[in-house]
Amino acid sequence: MPAIVEPDFAIVIPARFASSRFPGKPLAPILGKPMIRRVWERCVEAVPPERVYVATDDERIRAACMEFGARVLMTSSDCLTGTDRVAAAALALRHAFIVNVQGDEPMLDPTDIISVARAHSEHPSAVTNAMSPIDNEADYLSRNVPKVVAAPDGRLLYMSRAPLPADKSGAFRGAHRQVCIYAFAREHLVRFAACPSKTPIEAIEDIEILRFLELGIEVRMVMLRSGSLSVDTPQDLERVEHALRGG
Repeated sequence: MPAIVEPDFAIVIPARFASSRFPGKPLAPILGKPMIRRVWERCVEAVPPERVYVATDDERIRAACMEFGARVLMTSSDCLTGTDRVAAAALALRHAFIVNVQGDEPMLDPTDIISVARAHSEHPSAVTNAMSPIDNEADYLSRNVPKVVAAPDGRLLYMSRAPLPADKSGAFRGAHRQVCIYAFAREHLVRFAACPSKTPIEAIEDIEILRFLELGIEVRMVMLRSGSLSVDTPQDLERVEHALRGG
């Protein structure tokens, strides 16, 4: 599939070995390929491979990425979050803006990357993130699924692991989930990384995008048709492999 020519942005995939919920997650095999490779392969369907970087602090991840030809930027093990890691990597890059694709999205649609990049080009003063409809109550109730509350014009109002929005009965009436594709201007990343610790609500929810809201930076959400299958736990690998087999 030929790469799609788009504005001058780079993709950075943050990859950490020492995940508390799933140690070694980027190297977890999915039908014979490490997950980080599957994410990278999706990204290079959107832009040329020389504009896709893996940002890591781990030599095992670097070595695995070098084997399949990915560009790697080494970062400190002290990075608080994946976005802090992207901010550190961005210092070495000279592009108009950065698109962050999470390293646990092995089935993401490459055209979704382009959708987020285009949206950011239209509103460069805001951080751009993506969302998709939640179509089942289990995901609505899951603490592993960040729920998006946005204004009609796409401005992010809040994001939470709690089931939101909710009526008085607590019944599932429709909601949206975060899709972990982001676009940042350099100044957004500089302000984000300047924080010596997570901001208060970010720390409670464990959702990085909230730090931008707490810093007074506007976040705009892009609606995607559907979210991909992300990998938060070893059990999620089975769902991804089943989907890749066409199940």
